[in-house]
Amino acid sequence: MNELQSAKAPWGVAMQIGSVKQYFQVYQKVLGCLPYAAIEEAKEALLRGYEQDQSIFLFGNGGSAALASHFACDLGKGAVVNGNGQKRFRVLALTDNVALMTAWANDTCYERVFAEQLHNFVAPGDVALAISGSGNSPNVLCALEVAREAGAVNIGLTGFRGGDMKHLCDICIIIPSENMQIIEDLHLSVTHAIFSVIRQRLSDNVQVNALHGVASR
Repeated sequence: MNELQSAKAPWGVAMQIGSVKQYFQVYQKVLGCLPYAAIEEAKEALLRGYEQDQSIFLFGNGGSAALASHFACDLGKGAVVNGNGQKRFRVLALTDNVALMTAWANDTCYERVFAEQLHNFVAPGDVALAISGSGNSPNVLCALEVAREAGAVNIGLTGFRGGDMKHLCDICIIIPSENMQIIEDLHLSVTHAIFSVIRQRLSDNVQVNALHGVASR
């Protein structure tokens, strides 16, 4: 079975990509099988967190760490459609404080770099958004355990079959692929889709409030 045939079943074996065109053909097949209901649930959970003034924490390793920082920027800055008094997302990427991460890694272990940061901040009703292509990164799982114990809403963004992450999440978005690059591509697409819908919702609210003379808070 070649890579395009196996892509018909998105959970198929890890696929060998022999050309650029094949990569995007496989990408397209996985795109058609995304868990759209879970993505919508995650979007609504983030909006509830925003509306209820809860904090949102994002974390992951490697490319997922970069995405955590990227998505925090989108929500924290990109979602500001009217800077004049608009309420903003209380969002923090736990990947951004290198000094703190290395301190915890050095004095405890790398598995605790996100969990220990959460202990300082997380409260009931907050949102913990974990990103892991495999769903099995130990430091991500430790942080999800801390968030769950604190009463946070756990959202997972993963691939393959969800790994151990899916058992620790209230909402788990599993990209149905075993190709890590396609998983990471679609993780970015998922966060951009969520952000785009959230920004439009907030923009609509600002316009409605402006018509009625209500402050955007």
